[in-house]
Amino acid sequence: MSIMKSEEIMAESPKSFEDAIQVAISRFSKTVRGLASCHINSMSTTIKDGKIDLYRVNMQMTFQVDAAPEKNGNGKKKK
Repeated sequence: MSIMKSEEIMAESPKSFEDAIQVAISRFSKTVRGLASCHINSMSTTIKDGKIDLYRVNMQMTFQVDAAPEKNGNGKKKK
């Protein structure tokens, strides 16, 4: 049985919403193993001089939690 955990993150890109999502996935997967899915909570932009400056996405990232290593009776990891 798997245990999953989720974290809410925000990412941005000057190119597009799709690029902001890819930036988030690439960066998040560098520090977390077992990334399984993401849900886009919201999308927004920042405006500068009447043009879109940044595309922002707020995402819920879901990943699998690694099982804790089993320990034997004396508190040490089983080999």
